[in-house]
Amino acid sequence: MSAPRPEIWIKTTSAGLYCQPGDFYIDPLRPVPRAVITHGHGDHARSGNDRVLATTGTIAIMRERYGEAAGGSLQPLAYGETIAAGDVAVRLMPAGHVLGSAQVVLEYRGSRVVVSGDYKRRSDPTCAPFEPCACHTFITEATFGLPVFRHPPDTQEIDKLLHSVALFPERCHLVGVYALGKCQRVLALLRRAGYEAPVYLHGALINLTELYESLGIRLGPVLSLSGVAREALRGQIVLAPPSATADPWSRRLPEPLVAMASGWMRVRQRAKARGVELPLVISDHADWDELTATIDEVGAEEIWVTHGREEALVHHATKKGYRARALTLTGFEEEE
Repeated sequence: MSAPRPEIWIKTTSAGLYCQPGDFYIDPLRPVPRAVITHGHGDHARSGNDRVLATTGTIAIMRERYGEAAGGSLQPLAYGETIAAGDVAVRLMPAGHVLGSAQVVLEYRGSRVVVSGDYKRRSDPTCAPFEPCACHTFITEATFGLPVFRHPPDTQEIDKLLHSVALFPERCHLVGVYALGKCQRVLALLRRAGYEAPVYLHGALINLTELYESLGIRLGPVLSLSGVAREALRGQIVLAPPSATADPWSRRLPEPLVAMASGWMRVRQRAKARGVELPLVISDHADWDELTATIDEVGAEEIWVTHGREEALVHHATKKGYRARALTLTGFEEEE
């Protein structure tokens, strides 16, 4: 008997991607009885599911963010470990996106489907690196699925930040970072570059950074901004959520030079519209070259694109001879 076609057992529904023979959803868009969660970002890990399967890191993040609403029961699954859900074998493999992020590997009657979740291919000291998984169908994100998006080395972008700090010692460098993943990665990259001074954190970034530390990710000295004198912040690096860089809160900083760490900083209009003086192209998603290389590497016959710049990646895959389609799932944010 030939392996079943993926569309027979993997469905797109109003609640998101559904594995029919296993009776569970992957990163559901609303509360469901059984959910497999790829990682802790809020557009993928929503609260209120009855039963959740995820990595230990993702469960810790969900507990930190949602408390008791994280799920009725939370079952951890180690990378590489297999569990049965009905007739489906489920395995989680590293996605390299943020701490605990995973690809979901599904096997059913000889058919293997891999759901990438969000992923990146760059080295990141704060999470396990992406591991390509051979499959028949690869369901991939495409956040930066346009040829214009080719991310520079992150070391180059961190060097830009440190050069600016040295050049403008009288100014405070205010760097916009997402609370989960980007904040901790920028801290780790600064340490890797030899920056040993304390880094000041906006209050919204402290809990998750402390969680990373508790899980063994060393990020060097960090300090809360609370109670710090204005003049003491001259020449210092302050990390804050992207929205805070334009808030009245930022006016308490001495001559703030606003930077932003995001793959979207490749688009100059975005940087200008947000008042960013120092754009830092540091992304936690694969760029165009990495997306297309990953498609080739996993050797799938079919490519499904879940969210992002779907059309360009589908067109590329089709031209290369893959069967490709866009799933056009809504509810996943473009911002990192």
